Amino acid sequence: MIRDTVLEIFGATWPTIIISMVILVSMRIVYLIKYNKKIVLYEELITLLFIIYVLCLFYVVTFQDVSWSTSNFTPFSEMFRYEIGSRLFIKNVLGNVILFLPYGFFAAYYLKLKKPWSILGLSILVSLTIETTQLLIGRVFDIDDIILNTIGGLFGFYIYHVLSKINSHLPEILKKPIIYNIIVICLLVLVIVYLVGFIEIGV
Repeated sequence: MIRDTVLEIFGATWPTIIISMVILVSMRIVYLIKYNKKIVLYEELITLLFIIYVLCLFYVVTFQDVSWSTSNFTPFSEMFRYEIGSRLFIKNVLGNVILFLPYGFFAAYYLKLKKPWSILGLSILVSLTIETTQLLIGRVFDIDDIILNTIGGLFGFYIYHVLSKINSHLPEILKKPIIYNIIVICLLVLVIVYLVGFIEIGV
């Protein structure tokens, strides 16, 4: 279910992603060379992942079909009407949590947020903007999506801090950029392999 949804999103956004990546990567490389900046691969890859995430998020919130749904302004009325574990529960409840999990992680990573109230406010602001924009362009507004998106943002925030805590207790040799480069590359390879279907994780 999750893999199919991700593949559907990438299937619709890959032209935008490729064009955006060529533009941004080429400009970034020229900038680094021109100003003699040190290239830290894992930081560059994380930035690219963030950009890809934003592009995919834009597609999900503006182009996916929602003709079957109507606006909801009553908190919790939508999320509790789905049977736990059902296809609609995974898509509409877990999906909205997972959708903002990367946002919480990236926001905490780039802004070095320490307090959960920070990501709480940012997640509400962004999700509210998305829902309001959807309403203005003829889609639907769902207050439950804001609640679920905010929960996802908080999860991403805490995942970042758990990883930071683990990192702070690692030996210095494991904190070298080369180690981070290897970890990020391995994670990217695993995600790609999973998405193209060479392995099954049972989701």
